[in-house]
Amino acid sequence: MEFERRKRSFRLDIAPLIDVILNLLIFFMLTSNLIDTPAINVKLPDSKTAESQNSKYETVLLSQKGEIYFMNKRLDLENLQEAIRSLSFKKDELFIQIMADKDADVGFLIGVIDEVRLAGVKNFSVVTDRKKFK
Repeated sequence: MEFERRKRSFRLDIAPLIDVILNLLIFFMLTSNLIDTPAINVKLPDSKTAESQNSKYETVLLSQKGEIYFMNKRLDLENLQEAIRSLSFKKDELFIQIMADKDADVGFLIGVIDEVRLAGVKNFSVVTDRKKFK
C-alpha cells in the first residue's frame, strides 16, 4: 500500500523580522545623537546657519592683535581662567560667548576655548555673523 505524500510548502513570515530591524534602526538613530564627541565645536565668522542665543551670558572678546577683553577689562591668557572662576554664577548656569576677530589666530582662539573649559564652563559658543544671501 502506498501512502500519498503531501508536498510541504514552507513559508517564512518576515513581517516580525522587519519590525525588529526597524526598531533597532530607530534605537540607533536616537542614541547616536546623544554620544558626545571629544572635539571642540567652533563656528567661524560668516555662517549661514548662525543662531541667536537668548540667555544670560558673559562675553570674551579677542582682537586681531591677540588682546583678550573680559567684562570690559583687558586680560592675559593666563588670567582668563581665574577671572571666569571668580564669577558668582553657578558653573552649570554660566554661558560664555567668545567673540573673535575674523583675522584672529585660530591657535589663539583654541587656547582661549581651552581656558574657558578649564575654568569649568561647559556652555560656551563662538559668535559669528550671519551671512547675508545675495
